Formats: sequence, C-alpha cells, structure tokens
Amino acid sequence: MRRTTHTRTIALSALILLLAGCGTQSGGDAGGSGSVSPSPTASPRDCATAKAELGAADTGDTYCLAPGETIRVSLDGTTRKPWAPVKAAGSGLEATNSGIVLQPGDASAAYKAVSPGTVRLTSSRPMCPSDPARVSCDGLQEWAVTVVVTKE
Repeated sequence: MRRTTHTRTIALSALILLLAGCGTQSGGDAGGSGSVSPSPTASPRDCATAKAELGAADTGDTYCLAPGETIRVSLDGTTRKPWAPVKAAGSGLEATNSGIVLQPGDASAAYKAVSPGTVRLTSSRPMCPSDPARVSCDGLQEWAVTVVVTKE
C-alpha cells in the first residue's frame, strides 16, 4: 500500500507549481544572464536535527548529523513519473544499505555520517508522465536537502 495520501499529493503539487515560478535572476534588465543565486552556506545552528527518514516534502531543508548517525531518503514515485537515484555531492557522508524494497519509480538511499562536512543530496523526476499519445512537457520536480555533519 502506498504511503502517499490524496491530500499530500495535492499539497505537493501546489508547492511544485508555486516553486516553478520562483527564482532569483541576476541583472536588472530583461536580457540578464539568467543565472540563479546560490544558497548561502548553512552553519550547524541553521539546521534541524535529522529525522530518521526524509521524503519529498523535506526538499529545501538543512539537517545536522553527528558522526555515526544515519539518515535515510525515501521518495515515492510511479512507473510513469519515476524518481532518479539519489545523488550525494560533498564530504562527510558514506553510502550504506538502505534496507528497503522499492516499488517501481521509487528512490531510496541511506547515508552514515563519518566526518565533519557538508553534503547536498539531490534527485528529480518528470512533472508530466511520459505518454506518446498525449502532450508532454520537459518539466522536472527537483528534490534536494543539505546535510551538515558536525564535529562531535
């Protein structure tokens, strides 16, 4: 049985549409460079204690882990709108066995904090199902969290 509820799906869809129109563009003229301003670097006081498992609703958040702690990611997708495998960029985390059986379209990962550092975990999935008989779109739903591994 899927954990995703109808209300959660509607709320997530509304958030995606809201965020699709957001962004900080550099330059004041209409022909600006189109670059997006980077997020500021998080410090340990700017992050929340990591939950046992992160999901799609946790996108954009920053979490702190102490060495030895584990964080899990579970993104519920479908065969027509699958999540890409979770990628980790940075240092401080080591991939570990997520121990979860996946349904088609889901993405799952687990990481153990091994040393102080900052890691960006990311994934994405198509906003529109792939169906040759219908109009398609190239939109992607992005998912990303920042994990700060603190000193003990």
